[in-house]
This record gives sequence, C-alpha cells and structure tokens, in this order.
Amino acid sequence: MTARIYRPAKSAMSSGTAKSRSWVLEFVNETGREVDPLMGWTSSDNTQAQVQIRFSTKDAAMEYAEENGIDAVVIEPKTRKPNVRPGGYGDNFATNRRGAWTH
Repeated sequence: MTARIYRPAKSAMSSGTAKSRSWVLEFVNETGREVDPLMGWTSSDNTQAQVQIRFSTKDAAMEYAEENGIDAVVIEPKTRKPNVRPGGYGDNFATNRRGAWTH
C-alpha cells in the first residue's frame, strides 16, 4: 500500500490560500478504474483510494506513515513569492495617484 504526502495547491477559483496550509496523506490507487456498462460511471475495488488524511506538519504525516507501515512518497511544494503591493487595497483610492482612476 503506497501513499503520497503533499501540500495541496491553492484553489484557482479564489485568491485565498485556505485549505493549502495542511499536509495531506493520500493513498495511490493501485488498481485500475472500471467503467460501469449501464450508467457509464467509473468505479474501483480499492476503497483506500478514497482516503485523505490531513496533518498540520509534514513530519506528523511522515511519522503516521511510519507507525502504520505505509510506504509514503513526499512531494515537496513549489513555493511562490506573495504578490503584495506596498499600498495594498487603499492605494486604489489614494489622492496622489499617478494615473487616472478609470473605474
């Protein structure tokens, strides 16, 4: 039974970073998925592929995997520089703006 330990990326639907600070231990689906001939839904016999366990730190996730005999692969996240303007939101309404306020 193999698993992945990773930090999920932020949602593309919002600029916030909620649910991307914790580490996730997720089991890899070792068997293929089958298509149901009647409904067309995909299914699998492996119920472990549905399990996701969240941890506050990477070390806690690795410790859990070692204690339970799970072969885990750690995937390091790609960090990015935060895009923070010095003036922030208030800079949109500053009286000393260089350009015209177009909206």
